[in-house]
Amino acid sequence: MTDYLIKATAYNGYVRAYAVQSTQAVEEARRRQDTWATATAALGRTMTIAVMMGAMQKGNDTVTIKIEGDGPVGAIIADSYANGDVRGYVINPHVDFELNSKGKLDVARAVGTTGQISVVKDTGLKDHFTGQVPIVSGEISEDLTYYFAHSEQIPSAVGAGVLVNPDHTVAAAGGFIVQVMPGADDEVVTSLEQRIQSFPSISHLIEAGHTPEQILEKLFGDDALKLHETMPIRFNCNCSKERVQQAIIGLGAEEIDAMIKEDHGAEATCHFCNETYRFSEEELEVLKQSIK
Repeated sequence: MTDYLIKATAYNGYVRAYAVQSTQAVEEARRRQDTWATATAALGRTMTIAVMMGAMQKGNDTVTIKIEGDGPVGAIIADSYANGDVRGYVINPHVDFELNSKGKLDVARAVGTTGQISVVKDTGLKDHFTGQVPIVSGEISEDLTYYFAHSEQIPSAVGAGVLVNPDHTVAAAGGFIVQVMPGADDEVVTSLEQRIQSFPSISHLIEAGHTPEQILEKLFGDDALKLHETMPIRFNCNCSKERVQQAIIGLGAEEIDAMIKEDHGAEATCHFCNETYRFSEEELEVLKQSIK
């Protein structure tokens, strides 16, 4: 099934909800970065939540999530776009542990339980919105739930899961974000809390063939749910040789000259997609001349 995301409301519009299947996008990130199982789960959860947060934006707006914990996986970065594109990477992709006491991949151990989460929203204006909160568990979904409540003051429930095959490929990935809007009464909040507390593992639901629509129907019930929009999502990196050229030009003529004389060329690899861009001495000379 192709990855996609849905937007919906429930309880007469007092609750908005997003659900996504992200299996192929997470697998593409895993393939490009050769992440091991626990690192894949940490990266996949972050990308899954990021793509839903990106879908909350408009036009060319972007959202960047950066998780900086004290665990061995290091920083996790995910960029998402309002059109459904998402990309992400981890500093240390080769991290894996035995399953935790609940029989799940030990993401909290990989991420760490001390550190911070930053969310940057670029809406095309001069000033970006930036929110920061401490890591509360390292499980990522709980941490982003905390972020929404404390940084954006929106009561939310965030769920994301990744199942990894024995060969480290991604079996299933997906998630949901449910947010309570102003004016919702206590009965709605109580009902929602009870449903979420008893909700099964979302990655297992995806693996069993549940669609994003079916996930929200299972969460809310048919009567309370109203679907509004469906959009495809994909792993997509906007890096290019032209962008790298501009970065090299920004280093200045003296630095480019050093690349020519000392390294006889230049090479740059994108953190997100692992694409490598190479520049010959001749190409660097042209870039150096363009500065004058």
